[in-house]
Amino acid sequence: MSARVLCIILNWRTAPMTLKSARAAMAAMEGIEGAITIVDNDSQDGSFEELRDSTKGWPRVRVLQSGRNGGYGAGNNFGIRAGLPGGERPDFVYVLNSDAFPAPDAIAPLLTHLQENPRVGLAGSHIHGSEGDVHVTAFRFPSIASEFEGAAQTGPITRLLRRHVVPLPPPQMVQRVDWLAGASVMMRQDMLDEIGLFDEEFFLYFEETDLCLRAARAGWQARYIPQSRVEHLGSVSTGMKTWNRVPGYWFDSRWRYFAKNHGRAYAAAATLAHLAGLGLYGLRVLAGRRKLHTPPYFVRDFLTHSLGLRPPSEN
Repeated sequence: MSARVLCIILNWRTAPMTLKSARAAMAAMEGIEGAITIVDNDSQDGSFEELRDSTKGWPRVRVLQSGRNGGYGAGNNFGIRAGLPGGERPDFVYVLNSDAFPAPDAIAPLLTHLQENPRVGLAGSHIHGSEGDVHVTAFRFPSIASEFEGAAQTGPITRLLRRHVVPLPPPQMVQRVDWLAGASVMMRQDMLDEIGLFDEEFFLYFEETDLCLRAARAGWQARYIPQSRVEHLGSVSTGMKTWNRVPGYWFDSRWRYFAKNHGRAYAAAATLAHLAGLGLYGLRVLAGRRKLHTPPYFVRDFLTHSLGLRPPSEN
């Protein structure tokens, strides 16, 4: 029997764009056994009805209602647990953002690589914008050193800590990486059965980092596959590009990632490192050599969250 792939597209108030993504996925799934599941994450804006009605008659496509907006991980988990139509278990799960559009030959290279490399648990695509601009989607795991480097954004420090810089230059060849952004990632079902699905305590952000870390600790690899090309608009559902203020759930997710995986003392040290980096960068701002690289209120919000003066945000 050939490998069966379950493609999951999570929708939250972006029905027209989700339909475009599903059409692209249908073309890329040509010749691959499996199905496409669109999960509406309780949009409550008519999205579910629009998606359900628009996809009637579409082969291998179904629309499910999650019943709650539990975030990225919870919505994708809902689709994974539903399995293939009829309840069959897939061999691989392909997670695709609603604002991502795979090329017709984008899914096959991910599947082929996973089939040929049994200890690779996750395979991610080359992601680019509508003008062909390459998006950074391959990363190292965050650490105390990376928190300092990322906040300081100072040339000598970056060169000194170059092995700890989280974003990796987009690989030109197949490359092992620590973690992959979740816009277009195929995962082995055997791996998910072993390590579990997305941690639903993360509402948004860091959930794919956490999953990849759990996979790595269990001996599974993540690989970047440049032959798989996917156009991505980026952060349309989350509104990240137009944030006037970083939402509380980002701070909650960051803290949870460090505390869960490394302990509260490590999380506190990572927070202090980030604050130290921000302080160093702030000196350069005061000297007129740099402009602020953080959104409004970021430092204040980071401090109040770190000191426990603001409770975890409600989803």
